[in-house]
Amino acid sequence: MPANILLIIPLLLPLLGAITCVFMWRDIKWQTVVVSCVQLIFVGISGIMLQQVLMQGMQVTQIGGWPAPYGITLVADVLSALMLLTTSIAGLAVFMFSHVALDKSRKKFGFFPLFLLLQMGVSGVCLTGDIFNLYVWFEVLLICSFALIALGSKKSQLEGALKYVTINFIASGLLLTGVGVVYALYGALNLAELALLVRSEHVNAELLALPGIFFLTGFGIKAAIFPLFFWLPASYHTPPIAVSAFVAGIVSKIGIYTLLRLYSLIFSVEGDYAQPLLLLLSGLTMVVGVVGAAAQVDFRKILSFHIISQIGYMLMGIAIYTPLAVAGSIFFVIHNMLVKTNLFLVSGVVARRHRSFSLTRLGGVYLKHPTLSFLFLISALSLAGLPPLSGFWGKLMLAKGGFQAGNYILVATSLCVSLVTLLSMTKIWNEVFWKPRPKRLKQSTHETMGTYTLYFPVFFLLVFILILGVFADPVIQVCKIAAQEVFHSEIYINAVLKDKRP
Repeated sequence: MPANILLIIPLLLPLLGAITCVFMWRDIKWQTVVVSCVQLIFVGISGIMLQQVLMQGMQVTQIGGWPAPYGITLVADVLSALMLLTTSIAGLAVFMFSHVALDKSRKKFGFFPLFLLLQMGVSGVCLTGDIFNLYVWFEVLLICSFALIALGSKKSQLEGALKYVTINFIASGLLLTGVGVVYALYGALNLAELALLVRSEHVNAELLALPGIFFLTGFGIKAAIFPLFFWLPASYHTPPIAVSAFVAGIVSKIGIYTLLRLYSLIFSVEGDYAQPLLLLLSGLTMVVGVVGAAAQVDFRKILSFHIISQIGYMLMGIAIYTPLAVAGSIFFVIHNMLVKTNLFLVSGVVARRHRSFSLTRLGGVYLKHPTLSFLFLISALSLAGLPPLSGFWGKLMLAKGGFQAGNYILVATSLCVSLVTLLSMTKIWNEVFWKPRPKRLKQSTHETMGTYTLYFPVFFLLVFILILGVFADPVIQVCKIAAQEVFHSEIYINAVLKDKRP
């Protein structure tokens, strides 16, 4: 497939789907049909993109025919193609879940158009070759996420949405400031040209460190890195699970993707301040997230705090910055997108049956619903990193990369955090699934045929989680290819600026 068509479809397809849903505003059934088609095509196109990138190398197109660096550039490498494919799979599962679980009022007031626009924003962030458009696409993500979290207008949702948008508005200001400083230093916005200029002009490293701090802080807020995480557990447990699963499972990881992209092209991880700072932030993010999770008694809040902890592992690979560690970080991002989304969906099924997320009000799920218990157990053990499940391979790569780089304290921290993660997953298992349901509460559960259909998206994601674990080697090899492209930035530069050489 030609690159100009392949790269534009992930942007145009969700946009056209969202516009079509707006014209069908009163007809939820037809909106469902439109979104179903968009999601299936999106998964197919993402798979084709990954295959084409692996077979033919980076795919580049210039919008409007303007050559880089003057036009708008779209670039797909192995890293961005992996992100898009994982996002599309998780998005399809969340859509299937929302079709049954989401109430009609939210569907009538724009859930489907917002959901598609959010996916368009993710595609834009992953494919853009321009630092300003990177900021613009993140604003699309922010607006859609805010609208989805607030959709329904319940008091808790509005409170969570307000916290979400306020802190992310500050982050957006920092990102825009960083863009302005970079442009003032180099007079360029195209990522490939900036990478070329940084390597050739040798601008004072202290000046370049300033926008680096702006971007690290801005994207650190969006990725919920310590100490900028406090908005996440206050926001992600408030909306319906169909919203929480996608926003929590996908959006925060996009911040990690952008940090990896920028620090491999423009900024330097191995500078005087960057690597020690990233190593420290990685360890603190792991520890604070898992300690926060251990203190919670709400299913969703435990999962929300674990997002923070898992972000620490993803940042760990960037901080160590060796090919193996970066490959481990990429693998871990893919694994966590699927597992975290699935765990949120499982919590939604439990809450739909028992009308509560509180651990103190739940119990006895294993005896009544052994299949649901099995689905949770596999995903939870994968999150904790037990072999041979997917989380184990990501943590093994990160630990091996850390040992090779001599970062023994950070590796020891990651292993201890894994143990506490297992303990907190055991806590959920004991309180929700294993212990008898409290006698003071009604024993009846909310059983409908629709409730049983919610198992399908959970099974759907579980298949990919098991594939990542049992057949990990091919995926690991692809992640190593992506890491090599990250380290050899001249490949990116040459693909975009074909008539220039670093």
